[in-house]
Amino acid sequence: MPVDDPGEIRVLLVDDQDLFREGVRVIVDAQPGLRVVGGAADGREAVRLVDELAPDVVLMDIRMPEMDGVEATRQIFAPQRVAARSAPVRVIVLTTFNLDDRAATAIRHGASGFLLKHTTPAMLADAIRTVHGGNAVLAPTDLSALFLDRFAEPTPPPPAYLALTDKEREVFHAVVRGLSNAEIAAEIFASESTVKTHVGALLRKLAARDRVQLVVFAHDHGLA
Repeated sequence: MPVDDPGEIRVLLVDDQDLFREGVRVIVDAQPGLRVVGGAADGREAVRLVDELAPDVVLMDIRMPEMDGVEATRQIFAPQRVAARSAPVRVIVLTTFNLDDRAATAIRHGASGFLLKHTTPAMLADAIRTVHGGNAVLAPTDLSALFLDRFAEPTPPPPAYLALTDKEREVFHAVVRGLSNAEIAAEIFASESTVKTHVGALLRKLAARDRVQLVVFAHDHGLA
């Protein structure tokens, strides 16, 4: 059994098709700095293996028997499970359809984005590294295309948003527009480290796990 490299990104594969799962395993293991640590054939097994193996990134099929990827994602990001982890886990949903309501729901539950199953090996590896860094694998415009805001009428911003400083709100809206830290820094005439501090404050104050959830927050409260 290979010895863990602390610099590796540990990946869990979840798909009910053995052939697809093994094909993705070969692709991921061939990428520098990535290693598959396990595989699951349904969502129930995926939740168990996330608890046991503590992967960094989960590639989650959206349609599976027993428990689908939406419910598995919801359980993976249940507050008690999140609180018990020493490091965050990120979920990328794999789907056959570009505009998939289930993928949108999984993102609401905490997934960091979605990929089509026919994506290229290079794009798959890049997506794994991207979400491991706390970023999304789809742009805010793509989130809008998933009709995130049609699930319910927007509600007024909560007190936590209203309590943000003017600078934090400026950074919030820049994040929602999909700007990187470097682009935000140039826009607000600040250093990248300052922007990173503001983003961290936003995640903490708005109880968001990552930048994707900030976009979802914006849609939920009519701020997008």
